[in-house]
Amino acid sequence: MIRTLLLTAAVLAMAAPAAAQAPAAKSPAAPAAPSAGDWRTPNPDDLLVIDTNKGRIIVEMLPEVAPAHVQRVKELARAGFYDGRTFFRVIDEFMAQTGDPEDRGTGGSDKPDLTQEFLFRLGADAGFVQAADQNVAQVGFIKSLPVKSQSPMLMAMTADGKISAWPLYCPGVAAMARGQGEDSANSQFFLMRHTYPSLERRYTGWGRVVAGLDVVRAIKVGEPVAPPQDKMDKVRILADIPASERPKVRVIDPNSAWFKAEIESVRARMGENFSVCEIKVPSEVK
Repeated sequence: MIRTLLLTAAVLAMAAPAAAQAPAAKSPAAPAAPSAGDWRTPNPDDLLVIDTNKGRIIVEMLPEVAPAHVQRVKELARAGFYDGRTFFRVIDEFMAQTGDPEDRGTGGSDKPDLTQEFLFRLGADAGFVQAADQNVAQVGFIKSLPVKSQSPMLMAMTADGKISAWPLYCPGVAAMARGQGEDSANSQFFLMRHTYPSLERRYTGWGRVVAGLDVVRAIKVGEPVAPPQDKMDKVRILADIPASERPKVRVIDPNSAWFKAEIESVRARMGENFSVCEIKVPSEVK
């Protein structure tokens, strides 16, 4: 239907008499390269370093969004639970799932299942950077994570001065897998390969890939994946890696002038089709 409407509009435009047109407004130019002050150094205790047979993936975890789930991932990573686990379910335009000791989607750790954290409370001091005001809602970023929330106008009306917010399922977002029950997440997680909005407020998002999205997208596809499956050789917290081996990671600060200019550039380019998932969050790993 959309394609038909677009074609019809094009035909009508060709048939209409020529008319003088006003000069098109110039779109903001893409921002220049970031300066030193545009970067931030994430907390090394909140960076998950996943070494796979396809390459390295680094995920920034956000305990302010899903504290219990981040704590579980850290505990399991530090216990070596994720080492050797395969990516057993990988869907091309969707996500890559792992974290099952049985490597087939039916297992979990010996720890109790987690209570869902689909939503979190967003306050004025949360470091949220707005990318678009949608009147009844807003979209933007907390650190590297794309987020949507209720209108900030509601903060003045709530008992805690905060509003409900939730992650957006853009490429690279990390979330916990679960069973039929909302409170059934345990150890399995998935990394988004592409945008998938229908997961919003149905799964707990706890972080985002800040380096290695190309690796996530290179993982062997299958449902289930046929042997041999790609795997996580070793999963560590950056803070636990010996200093001599530890990569240096920096990520663009969403509060920086560069990032705000990037938001405006993407909004101007996309117009009414604007999506926060199209805004890149650059990183550097050395």
